[in-house]
Amino acid sequence: MREVTVSRVVDASPDDVWARFDPPMIVEAEGSFTVENIEDEGEATIVVASGPGIRLPLRFEYRDETIYYTQEGEQGPFSHMETWLECEPADGGTRVTLRSSVSLSAPLPFGDRIAAWKRKGELKRALEEIESAFA
Repeated sequence: MREVTVSRVVDASPDDVWARFDPPMIVEAEGSFTVENIEDEGEATIVVASGPGIRLPLRFEYRDETIYYTQEGEQGPFSHMETWLECEPADGGTRVTLRSSVSLSAPLPFGDRIAAWKRKGELKRALEEIESAFA
């Protein structure tokens, strides 16, 4: 398993970031999948995402000023994937940090490194989308 982290200060308040980037918007901002379906399950939101040949449910929960989400079930490219999106006031704006822990489901040499590299690209795209939303 590998962990990747990306962070950036954006010109918005934490409340503005939370209001604008709900679970479906986060999936779209990452750029690899499109949102197929959204289901509310009490304290969690399940976003069913799809891409070429892949359909996977992502479970989102709000936890103490953090959005936490994970790939649910056995479907999808990862045997394990969990991500935290955190916002905190910083430098007249908000420091947005995305941290993800991943493990590839395929038994490839260096598979977890490949998964981490791919995941880091998705998190960077999400940060770019968040930043551009407030530019």
